Amino acid sequence: MVLYLSLYDVREKFLRIPPRLFQGRFAMKKFLDKNNIIAVVGASPNKEKWGWKIFTKLRESGFKVYPVNPKHEKIDNARCYPDLKSLPKKPDVVITIVPPHITEKVVEQCKKLGIEMVWMQPGSESEEAIKFCRENGIEVVYNACFVVDGLKDIFQ
Repeated sequence: MVLYLSLYDVREKFLRIPPRLFQGRFAMKKFLDKNNIIAVVGASPNKEKWGWKIFTKLRESGFKVYPVNPKHEKIDNARCYPDLKSLPKKPDVVITIVPPHITEKVVEQCKKLGIEMVWMQPGSESEEAIKFCRENGIEVVYNACFVVDGLKDIFQ
């Protein structure tokens, strides 16, 4: 007897992964590679903001990470860069923690710079930015938090 299961069946019956994260779980592994250089667009010196939490968690976890925010020169004693093109090395992954209209500009910069992976933190995504990524060969994860949904898999 041969049993055929759809991806829906696997997700719903065996993995118990919410639909919004199903595709993302498979994509996440590539984003979470410790060899990736990561740019956090919207990094913040404010310890209450996700821009601080994600940037510092990535550094503590051993990732090579650059903070990007034109409003700051340093974040947690690390040089902060005004934009992606100012970084000393091209990042493999860009995490956006900015309003959706800024994310739309960031993904355009990613295309120009040849950056192929973008993680949009909840609240930073827009349909236009997601569509742009898909139409331009940029892998995108959205509706998932890099720390809560991504990094937790590394430590389990």
